[in-house]
Amino acid sequence: MRLARVGELWVGEGQPVRLMGVINVSPESFYPGSVCLTQGEVEKKALRMVEEGADIIDIGAMSSAPYKQTWVSEEVEMERMAMAVQAVKNVADIPISADTTRSSVARLALRLGAEMINDVSGLRHSPDMVEVVKDYSASLIVMANNVERTEDVILGIIDQLRWAVEKALSAGIEQEHIIVDPGIGFHRNLREEWYLVDAEILRRLRELEVLGRPICVGVSRKSFIGRATGKEDPEERLIGSVAAEALVVYNGADVIRTHNVRESLEAVRVASLIRGRKYESGV
Repeated sequence: MRLARVGELWVGEGQPVRLMGVINVSPESFYPGSVCLTQGEVEKKALRMVEEGADIIDIGAMSSAPYKQTWVSEEVEMERMAMAVQAVKNVADIPISADTTRSSVARLALRLGAEMINDVSGLRHSPDMVEVVKDYSASLIVMANNVERTEDVILGIIDQLRWAVEKALSAGIEQEHIIVDPGIGFHRNLREEWYLVDAEILRRLRELEVLGRPICVGVSRKSFIGRATGKEDPEERLIGSVAAEALVVYNGADVIRTHNVRESLEAVRVASLIRGRKYESGV
């Protein structure tokens, strides 16, 4: 079965679709509404996300938006990540994911209590990332990112993710600790109509099941939604986001990464009911 474990939380087949709430401590992030700059702000947002139904909290300390210049020093990312992980641990008892491509930041986050690394580079940035994840028996999300030119984007994504999964397994990371992500918004070199690439990936999402791993998808407030709706400001993309999330759940997603947990939970419950998938009723 396509099952994975994040701490004590099971993800994948036979489980409800899980919600991963996003907290960014990076002022350069594309959606300012996701940003917290102090420990108190992180604690407040984490508490609210748990109350709204988050299963996992994903912390980003450096924006990875592919269309922005967002690089910060390793020291800055580590300082931000340490503050945020400790703040979430202060108030919430759910798994924490650290969104980073740097093994040094990953090691710090795991040492402070994070239980998963969300590597948007798909293990291509830091060669020793797999060793860090293995050392802590942590869980891992590997994301496809900027697949090479191909006539079939899904096949390119599958090839890239298969390479990352095999690299993780070869390093000794347990299969049940690995989740895959197709990387919505991160494939901008295939053709000019990048938003059509995102739409195709979501339409054909179920094809990723060939990898045998649970599928995480992040569409919340992303650019393709703005392109479809004419909403340039991410603040105005909530309705488009929950519409996309419902469709993604129907098409096979096991984890939804979102900035707006309460609204996403409603979309997930309705889509799960229609699809005939196990879900946790709000009634």
